[in-house]
Amino acid sequence: MQRRDFIKVIAGSATSWPLAALAQQGERVRRIGVLMPLATDDADLRAGYAAFVEALQQLGWTDGRNVQIQTRSASQASDFRRHATDLVALAPDVIFSNGNAALPALLQVTHTVPIVFVAVTDPVGAGFIESMAHPGGNATGFVQFEYTLSGKWLELLKEIAPSVNRAAVLRDPTLANGIGQFAIIQSAAPALGVEVTGINLRDAAGDIERAVTAFAGSPNGGLILAGSALAVTHRELVIALAAKHKLPAVYYRRGFVASGGLISYGYNVLQQARGAAGYVDRILKGEKPADLPVQAPTKYELVVNLKTAKALGLTIPQSVLARADEVIE
Repeated sequence: MQRRDFIKVIAGSATSWPLAALAQQGERVRRIGVLMPLATDDADLRAGYAAFVEALQQLGWTDGRNVQIQTRSASQASDFRRHATDLVALAPDVIFSNGNAALPALLQVTHTVPIVFVAVTDPVGAGFIESMAHPGGNATGFVQFEYTLSGKWLELLKEIAPSVNRAAVLRDPTLANGIGQFAIIQSAAPALGVEVTGINLRDAAGDIERAVTAFAGSPNGGLILAGSALAVTHRELVIALAAKHKLPAVYYRRGFVASGGLISYGYNVLQQARGAAGYVDRILKGEKPADLPVQAPTKYELVVNLKTAKALGLTIPQSVLARADEVIE
């Protein structure tokens, strides 16, 4: 999918469904809404959306023939709520939701429209669903990782840069998932001999830059970018600051490494998007979200950028390269 085409899709502002124009010989046209973070230059988001649409087509659902897809995107909490309200007002048959910020916005405006989510952390703890096995409401989907994975980021940082004894965690402290990720990293820190501090991604870009610059003023530091919508918003800034201050940094998914970050360990965006398409298909065929278990990844992917490692003066251990699912050179 070309960037300009993707921008057209996510910028769509239609307020009605052109069903009459789409229906062919009496075939019923189903309605799919999409709510996702605003990051048209995020290769992961573009690839994930393309994989979702492709998987739908393989299942027999073609946009413009027997389904109509309406997509909205946002970066601020108020925008997510506004676009969620907009999508629900269009009476979709199902909504595909991407990220921790999109799902709560949708659940605030509907308890009846089926929702299939991806890239959400701890939906049980956040109160979005009753349990992983039996969601119980109108939402189901795929979690991006369990909190325990957060400790692995600190372990990985220490493995690739053994001299690191300070780690700054960039996170959104206003969200349950941001608090949970940070708590796990803190709990893992003493055994690894690392002092952990937090940097607030809710701050303005200038404040984030000043905080990272101040952190980098002392030696043996590293960064961890925890998962959140704000991590996507500030992706380029964080990657640039890590490069500028020669800080080894661990990210929570591949797209950050493809954009110049050092290393990531996390969920596979394409797998989740395809899984979501499968759930959308089942809902369109009559199944209920309450009966579809929420799934966690069965495998996480490790991605390394050797060009970035060289720029940082780091030699990635062979033990890490041997485990890597992808090495970018």
